[in-house]
Amino acid sequence: MSSISIIGTGNMARAIGTLAIAGGNTVEIIGRDHAKAVDLARALGGSATAGEIGAVPGGDIVIVALLYADVVPVVAKYGDALAGKIVVDISNPFNSAADGLAVPDGTSIAHEVAKAAPASASVVKAFNTIFGVVLAKGRPLDVFFAGDDAQAKANVAEFIESLGLRPLDVGGLSMAHWLEGTGLVVMGLARHGMGSFDFALGATLPA
Repeated sequence: MSSISIIGTGNMARAIGTLAIAGGNTVEIIGRDHAKAVDLARALGGSATAGEIGAVPGGDIVIVALLYADVVPVVAKYGDALAGKIVVDISNPFNSAADGLAVPDGTSIAHEVAKAAPASASVVKAFNTIFGVVLAKGRPLDVFFAGDDAQAKANVAEFIESLGLRPLDVGGLSMAHWLEGTGLVVMGLARHGMGSFDFALGATLPA
């Protein structure tokens, strides 16, 4: 199983942390409000612990579960503390109306994370196409992910499988922009076509 650090204490941190503990992973919760991190770690139970913000994360995989505007600044602040780590960006850079992306074509939050992180860190985009409310239910789901480092992606795929979910590799980090766009499509479906946030995208093979 994997050793995971989750930076963030919100709904996605809770949902991923819950599944991670159930899957036998070691989980560290890190939050700017340490009391919230402690509370979430206690709620998760199992092997969950609370780490200190800014300290070297204990996990080999570091999941940054923050709003998109905070992701790059936090990664940059950690700096060399992320050396050799796999950094997973799960954010969606929506504009204020959530009807467009807040990043230009040709880039993504994951790309900006890769620029801010140490050269020895590997960045993977994942989980951004799943609503936290759906993930929290522990249903079998497809998790689309992208990255340039094959071993990092293999490690993330193994972690995703430990959650009872199916990892689906969509290619290199250049695909992160399109995964963020897919997150926008999911938001549009929730508001219009589905009329609910209780659904998820997936892939099936024809019979």
